[in-house]
Amino acid sequence: MILTLLLAAAIPQTAVDAELAFAKAARGEGQWTAFRRFAAPDAVMFVPDAVKAQEWLQNRDDPATATRWQPAVSYVSCDGHWAVNTGGWQRPDGTSGYFTTIWHRGKRHWRWVFDHGDTTAAARIIPPKPVVRHAACSGKGAGTFGVDADAGFGSSGDQTLRWRWNVTYTKGRTLSVELWDGDQYQRVINDVVAPPQ
Repeated sequence: MILTLLLAAAIPQTAVDAELAFAKAARGEGQWTAFRRFAAPDAVMFVPDAVKAQEWLQNRDDPATATRWQPAVSYVSCDGHWAVNTGGWQRPDGTSGYFTTIWHRGKRHWRWVFDHGDTTAAARIIPPKPVVRHAACSGKGAGTFGVDADAGFGSSGDQTLRWRWNVTYTKGRTLSVELWDGDQYQRVINDVVAPPQ
């Protein structure tokens, strides 16, 4: 019984917990090792093209010092099985930026399914405790977005959280995330990443 309780306590219960555990693992085990361990089998990341994360990460050596990151806000579906976290990151060379990660909770674990970010001129201000916003459970959402080629989309099973991403021919990209408020979707994230120089 005690072992069961200890194991349950070690498993991240929320997407914020999962993000914090992911960031801690990157510092302790290695950045790409942690990315592999926390990624879903079909996870997508950008380098700058969209790639299947597990394939791109396979056999990739960890950098000597991992990027550090902290969640600032978490947007959670009504059913609690999906969340989108966004926050700030800092590299060892002093570069800073933001990230957005989409998480899904399966039978036992949270796994990230989408991860991207960009540099910023100044580091984002991170609150002492991440803000968590839940979708409304009333009303009925319309579902997922339509998408073009070089794009992806998804939504929580209850359709209270949805997202769409797109990569342009110049390798820039966008991510839009919307949260259901009971009457309509509210855009909560609108990331625009400029093409690489």
